[in-house]
Amino acid sequence: MKETEKRLTEGSVPKRMLLFAVPIFFSNLFQQLYNAVDSLIVGNFVGEQALAAVGSSASLIMLLVGFINGMSLGAGVLIARFFGAGDEDGMERTVHTTVALGLAGGLVLTAAGVALSPVLLGLMGTPADVMDSSVLYFRIYFAGSLPVVLYNMGASILQSVGDSRSPMKYLIAASLTNVALDLLFVAVLGYGVGSAALATVLSQCLSAFLVLRRLMRSRGVYRLRWRRVRFEWEMLRRVVGLGVPSGVQNSVISLANVVVQSNINTFGSAAMAGCGAYSKIEGFAFLPVTCFALALSTFVSQNLGAGRHDRVKAGIRFGLLCSPLLAEGIGVLIFALAPALISAFNSQPEVVAFGVDDARTVALFYCLLAFSHCCAGVLRGMGRPGVPMVIMLAVWCVFRIAYITAAIHFLPDIHVIYWAYPITWSISSILFALCLKRLFPGKEQPAGAAP
Repeated sequence: MKETEKRLTEGSVPKRMLLFAVPIFFSNLFQQLYNAVDSLIVGNFVGEQALAAVGSSASLIMLLVGFINGMSLGAGVLIARFFGAGDEDGMERTVHTTVALGLAGGLVLTAAGVALSPVLLGLMGTPADVMDSSVLYFRIYFAGSLPVVLYNMGASILQSVGDSRSPMKYLIAASLTNVALDLLFVAVLGYGVGSAALATVLSQCLSAFLVLRRLMRSRGVYRLRWRRVRFEWEMLRRVVGLGVPSGVQNSVISLANVVVQSNINTFGSAAMAGCGAYSKIEGFAFLPVTCFALALSTFVSQNLGAGRHDRVKAGIRFGLLCSPLLAEGIGVLIFALAPALISAFNSQPEVVAFGVDDARTVALFYCLLAFSHCCAGVLRGMGRPGVPMVIMLAVWCVFRIAYITAAIHFLPDIHVIYWAYPITWSISSILFALCLKRLFPGKEQPAGAAP
């Protein structure tokens, strides 16, 4: 593919957005599939407690990984802006700083995840009957943090220059590998919950290898040359300036979800297993959400770099229409098929009941989740990552935690916890709508600050 064919600054806006977003959709689909496979196989071949261990680890994993992923988003926005403006020197320096940041971040994440897993799981109130399995799964997963971080950094570089197909192919390969290894380790050899984490780590090593090889073999200015990997302090400052707000945003959302999970844990292992199964299903609703949010960040950033303000507004309108509609369609399907979907993970009636209740409380509000994330993506692309950070910190973390803490005290019913998500999605959607209305009051050009 020629470099000019990857630019989002030319051609039909809907066509360019879709050609860029669809591979991200399938990338996320296969990533969610191999995340769900661990739970699906463990729940059927090991049992309820093992499923609870895998499910309870998810929010804690996202708490630690989310910050690094946010940094990769910041790097991607900066590279996309340089790409749109044709600044090859800025691109090259940012790419190699991004890889250096990935190496350092991956090593820190490995040490933190392995060392702190018993403490963090204990703070979450993980029941004693699943604690050993949860610690084992968590430690093995985080032993493989480096390839996770390097893949995300590499994929962000490729996506920032419009290449969303290569990361898609690499995640498909990793997903199929994960399925095969899960079946071998758990279903055939009967090694247990730790082997499911090992299968995931090996699959992530494959995706990291493939994305780094692609960068090393590229003929573009974003080619990876290991001898040039170092911290360019000016580029690092700008990447951190864009990435830290996104990283904090991801982490505080995950922190709130850890609090949610801690409250779910108090209802026992059946609740943990049922809600954990639903969380894997819910991940599929995030597919149109995350793909359009990332597409909007890249599209807006490239076109601002090229000075194409007319395309910025057209792309925003298209993304804010498509993503909520697709997310709501998935929500309707999950609402209708919830019993069958939950029972695929574990057929115990109590587990299924918890999972179905969770799904049917939350699923019809996915349009609000999509709207909020897409607005956040627009603001990141405009070089304003602090705005979504503040909104999500205030609503999805502080308010969500306060609501659950107060409500569960007066009404100790698990449905109170389920409703935390629709309520906070509604509030954030209103705030983001008001924010975009202020930034785009009429026919004025968007106020996109250079990152």
